[in-house]
Amino acid sequence: MSDALLTVTDLQKYFPIRDGLLIERTVDYVRAVDGVSFEIPEGQTLGLVGESGSGKSTTGYCIIQLLQPTGGSIRFMGKELTELGRSDLRRTRRDMQIVFQDPYSSLDPRMTVGDIVAEPLKIHGVDTRRGRQAKVRELLDVVGFNPGFTNRYPHEFSGGQRQRIGIARALALSPKLIICDEPVSALDVSIQAQILNLLKDLQQEFGLTYLFIAHDLAVVRAMSDRIAVMNRGKLIEIGPAEEVYGEPREAYTQALLSAVPVPDPVAERMRKRVILKGDVPSPVNPPPGCRFHTRCWLYERLGQPEDCRTIDPELRVVAEAAGHRAACHHADEALKTDVGVAHIGAAALVRRGTPPAALASLAAAGKPDAPEELATPAFLDEGGTPEATTAADGFATESPDQTDTPTDLQSPF
Repeated sequence: MSDALLTVTDLQKYFPIRDGLLIERTVDYVRAVDGVSFEIPEGQTLGLVGESGSGKSTTGYCIIQLLQPTGGSIRFMGKELTELGRSDLRRTRRDMQIVFQDPYSSLDPRMTVGDIVAEPLKIHGVDTRRGRQAKVRELLDVVGFNPGFTNRYPHEFSGGQRQRIGIARALALSPKLIICDEPVSALDVSIQAQILNLLKDLQQEFGLTYLFIAHDLAVVRAMSDRIAVMNRGKLIEIGPAEEVYGEPREAYTQALLSAVPVPDPVAERMRKRVILKGDVPSPVNPPPGCRFHTRCWLYERLGQPEDCRTIDPELRVVAEAAGHRAACHHADEALKTDVGVAHIGAAALVRRGTPPAALASLAAAGKPDAPEELATPAFLDEGGTPEATTAADGFATESPDQTDTPTDLQSPF
């Protein structure tokens, strides 16, 4: 994209594993980020999702140069960040800031709110002391925080208020790019909505560009223009938000989406869910071929194809018009399955992976959005009870009559 504010190409970050008592030596590496590439146009939001340990936060830290990348290219506003000297990087950091995940540990408990927000201005020599004080009050007012509390300390405020302080600090130097590292994961749901609305309002008002890192797929969908999915340090799918949610082409993405709850108790109780079998691969010694194939339900369903075990799939275009790319040898087969889409459409309840019996109960309950053909209980057994979900499709699923939920059924987040 010619209008990309940030371009990341083949980003790598390896953490050495050292051994030895007297003389330490590097015996291997943890491949936290291994060849990630994406672009973010100015004024847009890229949502970065994946399970814990997939490398999302490490990617963000490498972009803002809190961690030095092992390899790859990071171009921001036409500058190669990996080649900048200390003084040049310091000047460039005025245009890129970060909002940290934990609103408690990211604020210095020995500094007042006013000092915390004014610190970036002071470091970069912006304005006089009186001018900085006025700027701090203005920033706090912008993020919905009482400017009269500048002389108080962080421990006197709630998590949501602390996160507003962190956002005000990130806005102090009028940056172009803000990396949001799970900014609402430590907050209550009601407070999450306030912070998300604040971030969207600030983006519209100041033309900000976001890299939004999160676990919550619903939050990412609400915030993002495009979504990128990471697994074991690699980018495995990227595309427009509606495209990725509506037609996921990677089995891992579909497994993540199958864990998103449906906001209806009947559909949630009866729906079919993908159960990932096996252990999570080691980032030190990942399996050959596709890194997800040891847990992939599609791999089992297709009869364990050899290319999944031997060839590492490239991120290829699967939908040209939408710019949708996926790293899966069998992306077309993944799209044909009934697994992975979790959302409520404008005209009907759409849930790939929901058993027909669940949708039938919705129709019987008089849900106006339920498709008409579901009103006929053709998929009920002779006793009039919903059919149990089985593993007949080639991958394990959750049955409606299960009372004990195995650990494998827990959300990947």
